[in-house]
Amino acid sequence: MSLEYFNAVDEAVLLDLDYDGNSIIRYTNTIIAKASKMTTFETTPQSFSRRNFIERAAVTAGFTGLSAGALFGQTSQVTESQGKLPREVWIATVSQHGMSADTSEQMVRSILTVLAKTAAFRPDVICLPEVFMTSYIRERQTLLQGADVSARLLKEFTTFARANQCYLICPLYTRENGKIYNAAVVIDRQGNSIGEYRKIHLPDDEVALGLTPGPLQPPVFQTDFGVIGIQICYDINWNEGWQALRRQGAEIIFWPSAFAAGQVLNAKAWQNKVVVVSSTNKDTSKICDITGEVVAQTGIWDRNVICAAVNLEKAFLHLWPFVRRFDEIKAKYGRKVRITNYHEEEWSIIESLSPDVRVQDILDEFELRTHEQLIRDSEEKNAKLRG
Repeated sequence: MSLEYFNAVDEAVLLDLDYDGNSIIRYTNTIIAKASKMTTFETTPQSFSRRNFIERAAVTAGFTGLSAGALFGQTSQVTESQGKLPREVWIATVSQHGMSADTSEQMVRSILTVLAKTAAFRPDVICLPEVFMTSYIRERQTLLQGADVSARLLKEFTTFARANQCYLICPLYTRENGKIYNAAVVIDRQGNSIGEYRKIHLPDDEVALGLTPGPLQPPVFQTDFGVIGIQICYDINWNEGWQALRRQGAEIIFWPSAFAAGQVLNAKAWQNKVVVVSSTNKDTSKICDITGEVVAQTGIWDRNVICAAVNLEKAFLHLWPFVRRFDEIKAKYGRKVRITNYHEEEWSIIESLSPDVRVQDILDEFELRTHEQLIRDSEEKNAKLRG
């Protein structure tokens, strides 16, 4: 039976395909169900279209395992059926791209609808875009009105966090002692606010609007999966805030923003050896691992939300001279440890894949130092030689 068999599918279904992936998943599952009865396949060259994309995806996947979980976020992270990684953290992040509303209340309802798509993945933490409650709304608001409505609507997200047992990074305008800040409130799994980051660097238009910059020393926040920090939008142009967060032990830095920043964001990850998560008002939101590589990102098929896992049980090393011990590590730990070498950069990532193996124990046992430790030691030695 040939792929023309699928032409019998109601054309209205094809026309109903939307960009948030739901209809694609429904239609793909229909194809899989029908294709599972087939024994032979005949393909001919066809022009690229949504129809062809879905047909080819179904054939390539062997008609098994292609589901919302496989498509959502374009990631190949370990799933529960394969076993959790030692410090596996599931992260969801939102892009506000293409969303608009008459009022802040309507925007909040739309965002909560988007967040509902993450429920099956049970994320540990979700990041929302910069001052999203007052962005892309048609109702005219003063800055003070925006701060007041944001404070009132914050309870919707504390309720969501408590109901879904997740942390939330919720950016909004906050007010204290007559000053208004572009800020992000951190909400814990019980729906409690555990702190607030205030944007350090304001662009000219925010200064003119009447906002106040936050303190130069950014806070970190302790969660049950590790230490996190936040930078917002324009802060990306200064390294000091990112470095200060890393020095305080941050392993994930969330970056709510009005723009996507492209490769600049990837660079922040590898430069600071942290996972970086963006949540944007437009274009791409993404999750970058400590190497700067993209774990998952939004796009035309996952336009407004993604969810993926990262493993925090890993270390970033300068390859030389430590590569001389890697064969010993592999011989002892085998599948429990993964070593990835970046040959041109001369980086190495040592990652534990087993709950009973800690990377720090490996570093101690084989006398290895992280890239950060190596650089600090080199700076100290050079300083002493200079006198």
